[in-house]
Amino acid sequence: MRKQKKGRKLSRKKDQRKALLKTLANAFILNEKIKTTEAKSKELSKFVEKNITKAKKSDLATRRLLSKSFSPKIVKKLVNEIGPRYKGRKGGYTRIIKLGLRKSDGARMAVIELIKS
Repeated sequence: MRKQKKGRKLSRKKDQRKALLKTLANAFILNEKIKTTEAKSKELSKFVEKNITKAKKSDLATRRLLSKSFSPKIVKKLVNEIGPRYKGRKGGYTRIIKLGLRKSDGARMAVIELIKS
């Protein structure tokens, strides 16, 4: 029985799941909108929102903390553009729009995007 376990496994081992979230987050932060499965988008939302909240602080310690997960280009965009955009907002930086089923395998698809404010 899985009791009190957070998050989805996404049919991957821990290290693969972590790598998947990092690459999805990189694409999401660069483009500010991506299309993926519903389960991946929900996990990505949690991961990205925590990092955007960190980026709002925008000091050296925050930059170093974010550089563990992201490339310097992504960290720069997070701290200089996305962080200040949501300075007055306490949370809820992403929006998930459900699209329906994918034709090939029937997976539920969704678009995840940053809210414009």
